[in-house]
Amino acid sequence: MDQPKTFPPSELIVNPDGSVFHLHLLPSQLADRVILVGDPGRVPTVAAHFDDRLCDVSNREFRAITGHYRGKAVTALSTGIGCGNIDIVLNELDALARIDLTSRRELPPADQRTLTLVRIGTCGGLQPDTPVGTYVCSARSLGFDGILNFYAGARRVCDPTLEAEFTRHARWNPRFCAPYAACADPILVDRLSSDGTMQAGITVTSPGFYGPQGRELRLPLAEPGLNARIESFRSPSTGLRILNYEMESAPLAGLAALMGHRAATACMVIANRRAHDADADYRNTIDRLIQNVLDKI
Repeated sequence: MDQPKTFPPSELIVNPDGSVFHLHLLPSQLADRVILVGDPGRVPTVAAHFDDRLCDVSNREFRAITGHYRGKAVTALSTGIGCGNIDIVLNELDALARIDLTSRRELPPADQRTLTLVRIGTCGGLQPDTPVGTYVCSARSLGFDGILNFYAGARRVCDPTLEAEFTRHARWNPRFCAPYAACADPILVDRLSSDGTMQAGITVTSPGFYGPQGRELRLPLAEPGLNARIESFRSPSTGLRILNYEMESAPLAGLAALMGHRAATACMVIANRRAHDADADYRNTIDRLIQNVLDKI
């Protein structure tokens, strides 16, 4: 029988109060259902739907409120912007669910928790039928960030056929990180999208907001035609199109699957890149997406 792994202080940093390093959460403060949002200011928006609040913890860009929604324990947690933060958040959530932070030993399988993680965010629509206000569920996510490639076993939770189809179609620049196609939890995707309130498709996860998403301000782009090739792609193997750009869904889906958790992303389109249309005053309307997800998890 394999011995449980033990993690030295340099690899798993625990705060003096016993909480995990960046999130400042204790295992008892984390629910098995987790809503992830980028903006710390959106955590109270999610928690406004809760029947109660059991904790409210903040550190840097990470804020967590745990409470009950219609009898279900739920944690609302902010991640900040970008893929690097998702690497931090997923590893620390997994530590809270699967590691004894006192002994630094992996918990016995019977004591390990499986988390359901849904990211609620905003995105840029890439198709004529994804106007501002559309809800998109990321069944697959093409990660341009490279994070998942640093983890052993990544091929097990990715779609290599989709990766090959896309890199051929996009005439992918070899100087960019190799794209990986992470698969969201299919049961969770079906639960979120089967009622027709969300479109399910492929999401591109970008490592940046401007140049990496094809926005050109003062600096010219290395691949000015890339967005057109992204928009015209339809996967022969899945029939799915690329519906949107955002900045977190690929490492979320991939890391969660590697760790044995369930994850998916649901976004609201606040800018349609093809129509050159945007809604900067979206904060009131995203509350409907939050309610939609809370009812389904």
